[in-house]
Amino acid sequence: MALNTVSSDRLSTNVKNTNFTAAEKQDLTDDILPLAGQLGNRNLIINGAMQVAQRGTASTANGYHSVDRFQVNFDSGLTEAPTQAQVDIASGTTPYTLGFKKALKITNGNQTSGAGAADFLEFYQYLEDQDISNSGWNFKSSSSYITISYWVKSSVAQKFTGFFYTNQAGAGDSYMYSYQIDNGSGGNLTADTWTKITHSIPGNSNLTFNNDNTRGLAVGFYMFEGTDYSTSSHTENTWAAWNSSNKIKDMTSTWYTTNDATFEITGAQLEVSDHATDFEHRSFAVEKRLCQRYYEQYDHNDTYWLCSGVYNASTEAVFPSDYQTEKRDAPTITMPPGSNIILMRPNTSNAAGGTMSALNIKTRKCAFKSTSNPSSSSGGYATTISLYNSG
Repeated sequence: MALNTVSSDRLSTNVKNTNFTAAEKQDLTDDILPLAGQLGNRNLIINGAMQVAQRGTASTANGYHSVDRFQVNFDSGLTEAPTQAQVDIASGTTPYTLGFKKALKITNGNQTSGAGAADFLEFYQYLEDQDISNSGWNFKSSSSYITISYWVKSSVAQKFTGFFYTNQAGAGDSYMYSYQIDNGSGGNLTADTWTKITHSIPGNSNLTFNNDNTRGLAVGFYMFEGTDYSTSSHTENTWAAWNSSNKIKDMTSTWYTTNDATFEITGAQLEVSDHATDFEHRSFAVEKRLCQRYYEQYDHNDTYWLCSGVYNASTEAVFPSDYQTEKRDAPTITMPPGSNIILMRPNTSNAAGGTMSALNIKTRKCAFKSTSNPSSSSGGYATTISLYNSG
């Protein structure tokens, strides 16, 4: 089959004959890609399209329990816990037509008894210091910007709050920045309507990001914060020293006191630029690997051959194991029940995993130890550990 080609002469002639003004050229390039900086790998947010949910698709628990890299936090004294979930975006809608198929959805519990001063419901993604330090953002300059963009939908017509804060190793929470999540003109979001939010944040001479793997920049979204954390005089759109009792401007509680109110978000992107560019879509495989720097799991819904090891005693087997991805730091490892683990050794009966534990935990690998033995023989025998679904 012939391959059709376009000559560079014809292509360059067509460009030369198109008479755009300088402003029109800028508009065109702004709509396509940034002219400077990174053309790829520019989104500092991981899993911004909400594709990956290793732990499960829905939960009423505090913390990381649905969409990877987004931690949902709420006051433990709420009347009813909210639900965090990975959900499908309806086909034919925007942002579905832009390639977004999943969203993070927060469904409020029943707080109709009223909003307490200490109540809060929020979610965050935490970015490493080194990812900000090496991003290309001149974060100490007020003329250098990062821009956040995302799509949101609320079942209640109101404004919400976006929030950033820095966390300097050894100094704790340091500086903060808040802005309004609104309809783009300062008004309420339209209920049940997807709206694209964009906001540019300047650098500040007080900011510090170290070139290490500690928490650097927190990117937050607030459904509600009580008056213990807000004031009517709070100044938005500027960096200020951390103050836990004056983080944001007072918020309306309409959404929060509406039973089963919902808030959805997708297409979250943070980039070094003074304007938002089109979302950088990454493959599921790439996005999952980025998430696995912080969390991975072995699914025992089906048989999974985990690793091989050796008995060093009649009732103790050790299995060295590499993670799928190097971790940010030495992780906490949670073992499945012994009934979900089989130890297998050639020419002998299998045995349940018994008491399992992890040891020598590093950023790249660890070892598993079992106190069970398929036979009563002494050490020196090879064996394999397998995870399976116990039904």
